Amino acid sequence: MPNIKSAIKRVKVSEKRRLNNASHKSALRTAVKSFETAAASNNVETAQAALVTASKKLDKAATKGLIHKNAAARKKSRLAKKLNAISAQA
Repeated sequence: MPNIKSAIKRVKVSEKRRLNNASHKSALRTAVKSFETAAASNNVETAQAALVTASKKLDKAATKGLIHKNAAARKKSRLAKKLNAISAQA
């Protein structure tokens, strides 16, 4: 544990941010996974709703610096591609 007051604060702040980032990243993964399950079951309406949620979370994570903006764009593109594939089948 640090002795200097500013260092003590940095430890507290960084721990709070770490927990917050972990929470957001977990919610992001859950949103992507819910889209994947909807797409796997060929449920177009549910998949569309899940894609909107996942895209929103990906954009927010990229804005906050949680993931790289190109990684977010790549994931959104792949999810949209899956949605288009199941929409074409239906």
